[in-house]
Amino acid sequence: MAASTARVDLDGNAIKPITICMIGAGGFIGSHLCEKLMSETSHTVFALDVYNDKIKHLLEPDSLPWAGRIHFHRINIKNDSRLEGLIKCSDLTLNLAAICTPADYNTRPLDTIYSNFIDALPVVKYCSENNKRLIHFSTCEVYGKTIGSYFPKDSPLRQDPAYYILKEDTSPCIFGSVEKQRWSYACAKQLMERLIYAENAENGLEFTIVRPFNWIGPRMDFIPGIDGPSEGVPRVLACFSNNLLRREPLKLVDGGESQRTFVYIKDAIEAVLLMIENPARANGHIFNVGNPDNEVTVRQLAEMMTQVYSKVSGQDSIKTPTIDVSSKEFYGEGYDDSDKRIPDMTIINKQLGWNPKTPLWELLESTLRYQHKTYAEAIKQTIGKTVAS
Repeated sequence: MAASTARVDLDGNAIKPITICMIGAGGFIGSHLCEKLMSETSHTVFALDVYNDKIKHLLEPDSLPWAGRIHFHRINIKNDSRLEGLIKCSDLTLNLAAICTPADYNTRPLDTIYSNFIDALPVVKYCSENNKRLIHFSTCEVYGKTIGSYFPKDSPLRQDPAYYILKEDTSPCIFGSVEKQRWSYACAKQLMERLIYAENAENGLEFTIVRPFNWIGPRMDFIPGIDGPSEGVPRVLACFSNNLLRREPLKLVDGGESQRTFVYIKDAIEAVLLMIENPARANGHIFNVGNPDNEVTVRQLAEMMTQVYSKVSGQDSIKTPTIDVSSKEFYGEGYDDSDKRIPDMTIINKQLGWNPKTPLWELLESTLRYQHKTYAEAIKQTIGKTVAS
């Protein structure tokens, strides 16, 4: 759809162009959302981030059809006085900035808490004081563990959806003990949700909260030693991609028994655009954004990715495709995990009419094809240099 085409919201009203202040625009989600906004809408974006590598193709050259509608500002929101002015000049602020890599929750708990709560406080404050709408990106991790995980393993109640389907308005948030640093991220995110909710109750802040359930696609995370630190540990899909690219066994933490759902980034961005352009339906709501049909164990994910990567790369799988490692060995002391994360989709379907479309096999092929095209040659050269030295 061309940006010039007349567009209407879900209630048939004409959509007026707005200015969006997007914090964290240079990341995985931000880059895809910027693409969507530039190619399909007439909205203007102030793109705030420390890096712009993933959106450079949107910023140059000046002859692009959306030139003049996206403006990059190199800003660290922790200590930049320009932030309030940019929020004031916008109609809507989206906050995507976060430390959201499980390996960091144990090793950098203070940074994790500061990034996800303390550093985000001014954003909420400026939106509230200046009567600006806020879409805040939280996490499915705020749910913590499921009620079902506390039943004996042979209990039939573990299979009752009432004890593991996660609902925005009724599911409890169950975390591990304080010594389990893994929950530092979830606690910081949940406290920020409560602060935003309180700002609405006491000061009238217009808000929408997004709880992503494993959004997957091109440009997610990083590949260690190529476009991220060599010792870095990205999230599961990028971690497995790195192993496949290097022809190493995929490491299954505690046997890979945890169950997760995965949703394609392009499907998820459709949901976010609906939130942006339908404030009357989105304001005051918390939305799960995931795909309950794409549920697998981490072990099953590894097996699927091995099969798909063999297809897109034209290479046979290695002799030992997976190995088991303990969570202590992989993440260090203080790690804990949730057993299942299955989103209930009732609220987002009722309010915005959104449903995910892309099956897991398809999104894995799209993502791994991108990973192979982008990184395979660079990794080959890196391995060659290591062998030569």
